[in-house]
Amino acid sequence: MKSIFDKNQDIQEVNIEDSIKTSYLDYSMSVIIGRALPDARDGLKPVHRRILYAMNDLSISSRSPYKKSARIVGDVIGKYHPHGDTAVYDALVRMAQPFSMRIPSVDGQGNFGSIDGDNAAAMRYTEARMTPLSEELLKDLDKDTVDFVANYDDSMVEPDVLPSRVPNLLLNGSSGIAVGMATNIPPHCLDELIDALLLLIDKPEAELEEIMQFIKGPDFPTRGIIFGKKGILDAYRTGRGRIKIRAKVHIEKKGNKDIIIIDELPYQTNKSRLIEQIVGLVKDKQVEGISEIRDESDRDGIRVVIELKKDAMNEIVLNNLYKSTNLEVTFGVILLAIENKEPKVFTLIELLQLFLKHRKTVIIRRTIFELEKAKARAHILEGLKIALDDIDAVIKLIKASADAKEAREGLVSQFGLSEIQANAILDMKLQRLTGLEREKIENELADLMAEIERLSAILKSETLLNDLIKQELQEIKDKFKSPRITEIEDDYDDIDIEDLISNEPMVVTITHRGYIKRVPLKSYEKQNRGGKGKTAITTYDDDFIESFFVSNTHDTLMFVTDRGQLYWLKVYKIPEGSRTAKGKAVVNLIQLQPDEKIMEIIPTTDFSEEKSLAFFTKNGVVKRTNLAEFKNIRSVGVRAITLDENDELVTAKIATKDAKNLFIVTKKGMCIRFDINDTRELGRTARGVTGIRFKESEDEVVGAVTIYNEQEELLTVSEKGIGKRTTAEEYRLQKRGGKGVIAMKLTAKTQDLVGVVIVDENKDLMALGSSGKMIRVDMQTIRKAGRNTSGVKVVSVSGDDIVASIARCPKEEPEELDVLMESEFSNNES
Repeated sequence: MKSIFDKNQDIQEVNIEDSIKTSYLDYSMSVIIGRALPDARDGLKPVHRRILYAMNDLSISSRSPYKKSARIVGDVIGKYHPHGDTAVYDALVRMAQPFSMRIPSVDGQGNFGSIDGDNAAAMRYTEARMTPLSEELLKDLDKDTVDFVANYDDSMVEPDVLPSRVPNLLLNGSSGIAVGMATNIPPHCLDELIDALLLLIDKPEAELEEIMQFIKGPDFPTRGIIFGKKGILDAYRTGRGRIKIRAKVHIEKKGNKDIIIIDELPYQTNKSRLIEQIVGLVKDKQVEGISEIRDESDRDGIRVVIELKKDAMNEIVLNNLYKSTNLEVTFGVILLAIENKEPKVFTLIELLQLFLKHRKTVIIRRTIFELEKAKARAHILEGLKIALDDIDAVIKLIKASADAKEAREGLVSQFGLSEIQANAILDMKLQRLTGLEREKIENELADLMAEIERLSAILKSETLLNDLIKQELQEIKDKFKSPRITEIEDDYDDIDIEDLISNEPMVVTITHRGYIKRVPLKSYEKQNRGGKGKTAITTYDDDFIESFFVSNTHDTLMFVTDRGQLYWLKVYKIPEGSRTAKGKAVVNLIQLQPDEKIMEIIPTTDFSEEKSLAFFTKNGVVKRTNLAEFKNIRSVGVRAITLDENDELVTAKIATKDAKNLFIVTKKGMCIRFDINDTRELGRTARGVTGIRFKESEDEVVGAVTIYNEQEELLTVSEKGIGKRTTAEEYRLQKRGGKGVIAMKLTAKTQDLVGVVIVDENKDLMALGSSGKMIRVDMQTIRKAGRNTSGVKVVSVSGDDIVASIARCPKEEPEELDVLMESEFSNNES
């Protein structure tokens, strides 16, 4: 027995680092080539190729009876794939799932799983056979079209690649994680792929833009909607890109509630998990407005029903679901495949060209095979023809021969035949001597010579070869006609939800306790002067409507708070409610700080640098800031004005470059009109300057407007509904910072001043009572009066009720006007 220290025994020193590196690289290449990545030519990983080849061996065609999946899996692992049966069966199952494959390559019978993530039944219970598509992948395999390699134990051979008449890699896609790399190729529409291939055959130098006229983008089996072409373009140009996919939904009505119906899911989204996600978000109150969710899907398709609460906006709920659930997913495209036993990231055109190159190789090899076969048959027929032309001499020679060998040698030497021809003559039946059989041989020979000429022409002509590829591609397209099923939106960044919402006037109300809502303007009918009003909102006992205005759904709202902060919100994001609904707490729509109170809501359609935003505080401070400084508002808001201690914002108005004056009114009936240029534009965080000084210590600013023309009329209204129209020129122009002049003569009958608006013949006055009643009045019916007067009754109020706010709204068309309303201003309704 030799010792391990025997000097005669060879000892080899190995660097452990190099050994580990070599072993790891060997393992990596084994995984990359042998398991995880598809071949760029037929689009199959080894396991998929072996499954199809084993089914072909077993003659399980699309027309034959189904065979047990266990039988197929057993053949695959026993002959070709030295791995576990679970891995092979999982691959077989996926090839049969219509929600995983654009066109399945296995026809399964039994439970092959579901889009809910249910597992397939055990392989002993399911059956499978090939589909017509997989037969096209294997077609011409027996004509020496591809190379065969030894299987894992060298006992038999298997194809290195399939002939594949179908661009399967792009058609059904592929995904896999190897060592240090991964592939994620999306499925595509077969019709589009073939049209692009036909273009590439006719125009090999075609650019990507030309190819994308046919291949619009991926086409997923679960349909859905792709948002944006940038990710598609990146993927096709570089081999990597990110594509956003959304579920397809539609909205149904159930009474006064909206119902969101999910019809199609993003690719590879598990429906059950998606529903669980939504339910979890609703329970955690991360998504509000959903009252019920249920799955009504059946064999006819997907139908997930999401019922919303009465005051919920379907657009806002959907946006939250897109953001927080798999209702919207990102598909990371990596066009990585194997070429010449090496992994590589390809562009779209490179993958198409590789498939065409593979098809060209397959057709050339098939043509050579068929040509050799035709020549061999023609050679035999030529020998038979020679024998038939001199049949008597042939028969005499055969009869005189001692054995077959002598007869064969005699035929070769006497008639100049080959051994193959001589054997064919010796094997010929006597019936071939009849006249009809002679004619058949001559016709078959003529047909073969024509076929030989055709096949030879194909090998000599690139044009004929390309025509044959085109013909076969067109046959595939006609046989498997498959139009696009996934929609593509042109530009994700340009898609705005407001494009789906009609732009119509809305009455927006906000209560003292911070409840906000919007109601279509047409819900309020016009009344004559002195009308009693119509309930605009149902409030709590200790709440009342503090502010309201009229704006369109597409407008932007700027919320200015008592702390001088400014927030940004679109009108359509405010929940729409009925006239009597209390609305939604504004703190759920914008990120207010604790105890922060909204003082003014300013609608605007743009943030032009030619406009400014004028702020007016309770203590008489005024400040102007360029509107463009507020166009990029953060969700947490920005500082709009710095306030003195014990001061707060009263209102803010937009002023264009044509504005002449600023006009401020106070609770005690005083006002001041001064040139707008007396207040230069300041930065967002500036304090501002004094606009008006007060005569009385209890006085404060209650309203302000911008004046563009001295002939404009100002409408002032008091708490008891007394109002008047007065031209701006009656209020003499003063310097900023003065004590002003009388705006309205106040009495116990009028009480304090509420506010001021500019009279417009195209607008009506909306007056809002603290009890929740609203009245709409034609401003032209209100009588003009002098500056130092009280005015006339505009709104009837009783008891402790007062006018809380006034605003302007657009006039409605005459046909939209309804009957007079009889309801009165009364005590608050709960």
